Amino acid sequence: MEKQMMKQKFGLPPMPPIASGSAAKRKNLIRKKDYSPLHWDKYFKSKHDVVTASGDSFRVYECGEVGPVLLFLHGGGFSALSWALLSAEVTTLVKCRCVAFDLRGHGDTVTSDDTDLSAERMSSDVGDVVSSLFKDDPPPIILVGHSMGGAIAVHTAVRGLIPTLIGIAVIDVVEGTAMDALTSMQSFLRGRPKIFDTMEKAIEWAVRSGQIQNLESARVSMVGQLKSAESNETGTEELEHSHDSQTDIIAEELEEDGEDEDSSSGSNHPYPLIRVQSPSSPSIQPSSTSGFALKLPSLPTPKIHKYTWRIDLSKTEKFWKGWFEGLSQKFLSCPAPKMLILAGPDRLDKDLTIGQMQGKFQLNLLPQCGHAVHEDLPDKVADILANFMLRHRVTEPLANFQRSIPGC
Repeated sequence: MEKQMMKQKFGLPPMPPIASGSAAKRKNLIRKKDYSPLHWDKYFKSKHDVVTASGDSFRVYECGEVGPVLLFLHGGGFSALSWALLSAEVTTLVKCRCVAFDLRGHGDTVTSDDTDLSAERMSSDVGDVVSSLFKDDPPPIILVGHSMGGAIAVHTAVRGLIPTLIGIAVIDVVEGTAMDALTSMQSFLRGRPKIFDTMEKAIEWAVRSGQIQNLESARVSMVGQLKSAESNETGTEELEHSHDSQTDIIAEELEEDGEDEDSSSGSNHPYPLIRVQSPSSPSIQPSSTSGFALKLPSLPTPKIHKYTWRIDLSKTEKFWKGWFEGLSQKFLSCPAPKMLILAGPDRLDKDLTIGQMQGKFQLNLLPQCGHAVHEDLPDKVADILANFMLRHRVTEPLANFQRSIPGC
């Protein structure tokens, strides 16, 4: 009655009839998020293993053709795939090469002692990888490190292990806040799930927990952080097998049915067409009036088993203090141009605050993201790195790239 009076008073139009089943239809229209893993080749051009003089094997991913090398060092527990989206983006902005590798004890790197994650050992690893990768003619190199990788980048620079170092960029790690966080690190690690039923569940957890806020980045990055709980096979190797199998199946079916497709229709379908002969059930029908139906390749059944973390970070506690102690002064003492990218200004400690006021390094703040700054906002970090290189005149812009940082 009240609704009827309102309609008469204000001239409201009648409510349209609600169709039966409309709620279910609207529910079906809601698109679910895709948490399936992504393969590395969507972002990097090549993947290979670099064996150092000591016999250790480091998994390396590369993209870009010419220009200075951005050498990426990932954070604790992450892998080289943490840099996938950023690498793909920055190489479209300026002339540069991106090289990312799995640090000792992480990803698909295999060493004689995966448990030695001391700052001295890992910074030596960086120097060894550069020597093995570029031999006696290393190109100009800019070290870019996140969290633990940022600390290792500073240790590498201070020790002079890269003779062609022309810059260093540290992402979301400073001595003060890092040292303060160590007391609660074990509690944080205990709060993480130890086992995931599927790789998709692990990716979903990373996004929902805020560890990686960018869904696409999580889909490629989390693969490198996991291993099979049963076989210890890394997530990247397992995905590699699946990826190769799918590629082989598609290639084989295209080859087998190519002649039939050419003779039957002359069309350019990505998959072979087969003629449907007298359907044996009402669910099988020829397509339109042509008598042809699209033959899709069958994909391998995914493995069903549980996943756990590639590295148990709780067992690396004895190295934590060595990564971060004295880091601010070491960073400020690096002779190469320096840049700090932080998720918030509150992360600056006293030494860095004074150094920044004295203009000793470039500071960039990206407060709208989490700790994995380069994964959450790869386009913005790529823009910052591109402008950093242009500012110091070590590269050239591509296409119509515009400098977006005042003063660059």
